[in-house]
Amino acid sequence: MKKQIVALTAIAALSVGAAGQASASSVHTVEKGETLWSISKERDVTVQDLQVWNGLESTVIFPAQELKIEDKPETHVVVLGDSLFNIAKQHNISVDELMDRNQLTSDLIHPGDELIIEGTKKIVPKVSAASLPSADVSNETAKTAEPAVAKATAPVEKAVKELTVTSTAYTASCAGCSGVTATGIDLLANPNQKVISVDPSVIPLGSKVWVEGYGEAIAGDTGGAIKGNKIDIFIPSKEEAVNWGKKTVKVKILD
Repeated sequence: MKKQIVALTAIAALSVGAAGQASASSVHTVEKGETLWSISKERDVTVQDLQVWNGLESTVIFPAQELKIEDKPETHVVVLGDSLFNIAKQHNISVDELMDRNQLTSDLIHPGDELIIEGTKKIVPKVSAASLPSADVSNETAKTAEPAVAKATAPVEKAVKELTVTSTAYTASCAGCSGVTATGIDLLANPNQKVISVDPSVIPLGSKVWVEGYGEAIAGDTGGAIKGNKIDIFIPSKEEAVNWGKKTVKVKILD
């Protein structure tokens, strides 16, 4: 895949997930001239939300009609390096409460996931693109001590080979980029997919790998400058790709 490599030496910490404030449900009394669209804009919700909350099969409403408004819950957007333990600590709740509010059955979370911190429970937990890597540690480990967070990106499978490589980062959104990798993965359509570009003679193309600081990924791309013990990791955000810079990391080939 033709791509743009971002290889700056400056390394900056990733920003924590953004959170919004939650508040109680409220009732809106429809006034003459109002529509679902105008009310949705005023209350910062969608027309579909209003229909679902009030069991409306159409957009027709009447003056003096009372509409239930479910204000948005407080949320946290997962970023690289996040774990349930540090998210729970940041928001002063327990890991069990965090899992319960998001109906999580495991400790696996992925960059881009939006977790409910306070408010209405999710009906269905959010799932990122297929086979995304874990950004968390086991629940029991997270409960024992904060230093366990350092294991957040540890591989969950036994490695068949380990090596040390020089890493850079790239994005798919650049002039002339097709967004499709050498193995056919469409990164523009699947921006949360974890993919690295490799030299197939060193890391077999299509193999599952674990990259220090990045997590589990697929060796799904190649590049003209990626020769020998070098890799290029895909990060959808140009800013985060720049923050990654150029650094030496450990790679474990898992299959």
